[in-house]
Amino acid sequence: ILINFFDFKIILGKNGVPVAENFRLEQSTIADTIQAGQVRVRTLYLSVDPYMRCRMNEDTGSDYLLPWQLSEVADGGGIGVVEESKHDNLAKGDFVTSFNWPWQTVAILDGSLLQKLVPQLVSGHLSYFLGAAGITGLTALLGVKEKGHVAEGANQTMVVSGAAGACGSLAGQIGRLEGCSRVVGIAGTDEKCSILVQEMGFDAAINYKKGNVADQLRELCPGGVDVYFDNVGGDISDTVISQMNQNSHIILCGQISQYNKDVPYPPPLPPDIEKIQKERNITRERFLVLNYMDKQEASVLQLCQWIQEGKLKV
Repeated sequence: ILINFFDFKIILGKNGVPVAENFRLEQSTIADTIQAGQVRVRTLYLSVDPYMRCRMNEDTGSDYLLPWQLSEVADGGGIGVVEESKHDNLAKGDFVTSFNWPWQTVAILDGSLLQKLVPQLVSGHLSYFLGAAGITGLTALLGVKEKGHVAEGANQTMVVSGAAGACGSLAGQIGRLEGCSRVVGIAGTDEKCSILVQEMGFDAAINYKKGNVADQLRELCPGGVDVYFDNVGGDISDTVISQMNQNSHIILCGQISQYNKDVPYPPPLPPDIEKIQKERNITRERFLVLNYMDKQEASVLQLCQWIQEGKLKV
């Protein structure tokens, strides 16, 4: 069986922006027989995510992330359909997913490492299992619930950076569903800001490439910021933290502005911002969704219910 698959030649190092020359697309052959416990799958969807930049370093900076290897096939979140099975619990036609799906059009995988999907939960939108009903949605939901300390009726204001992204757009909506009275997003274009307000239900959105972010934030969050869902780090986050209230909470989800730089994760705050954080008793704890997998099943069902009810826009 002739297949196409992505094969990554990683020559980047810790500092630098990925370019086309870092990657290679090859054709190769795949075994025509599978062993007991294995399945042959055809790839339907792959998820391309910011954390993958860290996997292009010899040291990913995370004990749960292994680096991609030179001239080996890249992998990440993926979904496919079983074309042949020698695994007791999987049959031809089943839809399956894995966090370590190889970037190949066809692959032979260990069936025990795959999770069977139920398309009806997402009204047939299988790709949602890599987004709103997958790790991305779980990160948004569990981040808000476990680190946001959102309480119904507490009149809390949430700010989300990277708000128009896969995770940020969900986090803002979930903050509202969990009880925040005001949700403000930060994004990089007027179009994204418009979508956040008109389609995603954010109260307001700031285009950080226009005007003074600090002034706009003060105007849109007159009572200060109680919960900050941080996807980006850097200058944007420093600006938000400087306007956070006493005993407020940072959900430290990502620091995408820093991923092309040789800095530790999470990057340290500038001294003046760190002083504000400590003086105001602002929590800023690293959040890792994989630490909450005991809540995965119930959380996915909650996400799917909200999606089907139209309460969570994808």
